[in-house]
Amino acid sequence: MADPILTQTEADALIAMAKHRFDNSEWDYPDLGGMMSVPLVSADRREQFVLDVGRARIDLAKGTYQNRGRQVVVWVRLDFGGASHRNPDGEEIRSPHLHLYRQGFGDKWATEALPDGFADLADPWRTLADFMRYCNIVEPPIIRRGLFT
Repeated sequence: MADPILTQTEADALIAMAKHRFDNSEWDYPDLGGMMSVPLVSADRREQFVLDVGRARIDLAKGTYQNRGRQVVVWVRLDFGGASHRNPDGEEIRSPHLHLYRQGFGDKWATEALPDGFADLADPWRTLADFMRYCNIVEPPIIRRGLFT
């Protein structure tokens, strides 16, 4: 659920804020049907963020990457290899699509237009690196590739 007190300007600043891994823990890229939530922090450690990585159970090319903060507020989410999304105005958005926080709507709006820098959505590992760069994760977590990555 979106934080109704958070303005778009505040959200945009948090999305743009440099994010760092919380510590030097190592994470395993999720197996099929798996999920991981990796803690991140701002440089001054006053803001906490989370990088969520989810994989489909059967389809290797399907997944969701999201960056959230304030515990539950989704700032950016990339859905790829899956179903389309219907925006609040009824517009159908095909996959892959990108959700960006919008004041009053949270992550309910999506766009098909992916920003430059997403080189190969058929490669989930490369897409994760591109997503972290897009979310300004300047010190990424240590993630080990899996067998099906």
